[in-house]
Amino acid sequence: MRAVYLDNNATTRVDPEALEAMLPFFTEQFGNPSSIHAFGASVGAALKTARRQLQELLGAAHDHEIVYTSGGTESDNAAILSALEAMPGRNEIVTSKVEHPAVLALCQRLEKIGRAKVHYIGVDALGRLDIGAYRAALSSNVALVTLMWANNETGTIFPIEGLAELAKQHGALFHTDAVQAVGKVPIFLQDSAVDMLSLSGHKLHAPKGIGALYVKRGTRFKPLLHGGHQERGRRAGTENTPGVIALGKAAQLALRHMADEQGRVRRLRDRLENAILERVPNCFVNGDANDRLPNTCNIAFEYVEGEAILLHLTRGGIAASSGSACTSGSLEPSHVLRAMNVPFTAAHGSIRFSFSRDNVEDDVDRVIEVLPGILDKLRALSPFWAGADKSAHQFKPVYA
Repeated sequence: MRAVYLDNNATTRVDPEALEAMLPFFTEQFGNPSSIHAFGASVGAALKTARRQLQELLGAAHDHEIVYTSGGTESDNAAILSALEAMPGRNEIVTSKVEHPAVLALCQRLEKIGRAKVHYIGVDALGRLDIGAYRAALSSNVALVTLMWANNETGTIFPIEGLAELAKQHGALFHTDAVQAVGKVPIFLQDSAVDMLSLSGHKLHAPKGIGALYVKRGTRFKPLLHGGHQERGRRAGTENTPGVIALGKAAQLALRHMADEQGRVRRLRDRLENAILERVPNCFVNGDANDRLPNTCNIAFEYVEGEAILLHLTRGGIAASSGSACTSGSLEPSHVLRAMNVPFTAAHGSIRFSFSRDNVEDDVDRVIEVLPGILDKLRALSPFWAGADKSAHQFKPVYA
């Protein structure tokens, strides 16, 4: 039986072309790109090509606006800490309650040590940012606004371009964690008010351990790591050359497959979602159905535990998630779903199915085949299901 992988927001398979591109840089082209001899020069040239490939995916004006990092967490931390250091006299941060832990944990730490005051902006039941509260939090004391482009659990997309423009009106720097958005939706940074953007290679079919931080030309930036002169002095340490090459190729492929992501992948997601809503009672979609990543489906199943659903799916050869991979070991409901005020009877039973261009119709067929039976079996064991109002959540398909 074909294994069905629907956890692509956690990580993606490395594309064979990206793997092929990186392999020579472990062996034949092993030089240090900072060296002036031929071994280093050829590698340096390859890095420049990879940088331009990523620049094109981001719609950036200059290839030197790309700073390579180890991944999304480092990029987020570098952006936040740089902004506080680069904006003297300002000590406030504006973020949202549904950010990735890479942002929230650092903000909470900065509050604890008295380094910054943080405004946590709420969201509505669909995961959409409270724009009124956001406007009210902006002031001349704000050093940085950091808001995710798209939520990793629900796929809900924030209107980043407009939010960045509002931040500029108050002289604040604007950073977006776009780890889930890059490669899935079109991004064009050249004409935007975004100062910094984080991305991670393993979310778009490159290896783990490579990421980047876009830093708009002219943005005041203080490095997180100090040492050598690499990355124009913005990130010390010899570059992860194989990872950079693979990320460049993955960026090129993402641009090539963008229409597929927006079309075929979205249709797979919609077909699965509609079938579940039709066949399983007392379930509903978490997130904004109209402004969401094309690959992400998060469904809440009432009166059942998500971990039990996942266990049975795993036994059936299906990989999905109960939320962010970074917090899936927690017994607490997702902080994203709590911020959305998802009912307690459903928050523990929310499952995320996230697609990629590797998925096919048979994957959807398999989930549709086994999931309703899993829910029937688990709910039969639930003492709450017998007394539940089974007409309260009979949802019609969201999409035609």
